[in-house]
Amino acid sequence: MTRQQVRIGTRASKLALAQSGMMQRRIAAALGVPEGSPQAAVDEVAPLVRITTSGDRIQDRRLMEVGGKGLFTKEIEEAMLDGRIDCAIHSLKDMPAVLPPGLAIAANPEREDVRDAFLSVSVAGFDALPQGATLGTASLRRQAQALHRRPDLKVSMLRGNVDTRLAKLEAGEADAILLAMSGLKRLGLGHLPKMLLDPVECPPAPGQGALAIETRIEDLDQPWLAALRHAPTTLAVAAERGAMAALEGSCRTAIGAYARIDGDTLSLIVEALTPDGARRFRRQGETSVAGADGDALARALGLRLGEAVQAEGGDALLAPE
Repeated sequence: MTRQQVRIGTRASKLALAQSGMMQRRIAAALGVPEGSPQAAVDEVAPLVRITTSGDRIQDRRLMEVGGKGLFTKEIEEAMLDGRIDCAIHSLKDMPAVLPPGLAIAANPEREDVRDAFLSVSVAGFDALPQGATLGTASLRRQAQALHRRPDLKVSMLRGNVDTRLAKLEAGEADAILLAMSGLKRLGLGHLPKMLLDPVECPPAPGQGALAIETRIEDLDQPWLAALRHAPTTLAVAAERGAMAALEGSCRTAIGAYARIDGDTLSLIVEALTPDGARRFRRQGETSVAGADGDALARALGLRLGEAVQAEGGDALLAPE
């Protein structure tokens, strides 16, 4: 019997390959490959196609200076629209609010830890950073949230993959860095952080910790996708990405969003900060997500809270181009 083949597009970084490798086995299983089969059998029905993106090539500037989040997805999405791959595995937080025509997020597997992790060679935690210490991050959100709590800090632009950032920390280029705990866990490095930031006090990027399987719209009903969908994650990220859409979430806006689900109730915190962290605008609310229209209700809450934050913060929220 010839099984359906699903070609998986992925970035070639160590973290991207760890994430796509996890999903590769689940996709292969959904296509009928028995659990525990040799890697060759998995590769035959769900081959990984490594694609270098513009975001991988440009390492010396913030994303907002060179085109925004879409730089991590552009070449992969072009390959999907051209028919060279059948799906793509992304970190959801790297995906723009609006996708190219013809493509859609088809599934969100169960989410990992949403929190930001604090790493340092010499400092026990964020509040223990000495006056005027250097914090390394390329994220405008992390910069603004850190400066909101500690305006004395110096923020150093620190891009690159996880290994590169850890090496820069070891080399003394920063006193501390902030990374997504989810990525560290997926790389087997969950023991490295000195502390984890409270996601209520410092909401993560919309979708942080979640993966997205992106496909062409005509493939949304493919049976293998059903095995990858995790309903609570889908609801939570629908709310967070609704807020991001309302706030025109780009790399020029410091946006945090954190959704939690308790039974049929989804609660959401949305915040945006001025780039210097001096002003923070927050809204929170909740909605029932029971029933078939739960995703729409979750997104509507995100849009409503995001629009309220946008109305209050206005142009002050945008970093200069």
